Amino acid sequence: MKKVKRSVWIIAVLFIYITAMCAYLAPRNTDISTTEKIVTVASSYVVLILLWFVLRRKERIKEQRLKEEKDNQNQNKN
Repeated sequence: MKKVKRSVWIIAVLFIYITAMCAYLAPRNTDISTTEKIVTVASSYVVLILLWFVLRRKERIKEQRLKEEKDNQNQNKN
């Protein structure tokens, strides 16, 4: 079974949380305008997308570092 990457499951959980909170709380909030609600939701999703890119980049760097470390160990054995 393939392991689910951190960048996938963290984003999935946060996406579900943001969507649920927006669906539950936004209609009940009468203190702010509809435009402010839309901007808040959109900015939440933008931050989520940026987080996904950052986590993917960190995973790639980690995989590259582990690969280089493994290659160096193989060269040292030879």
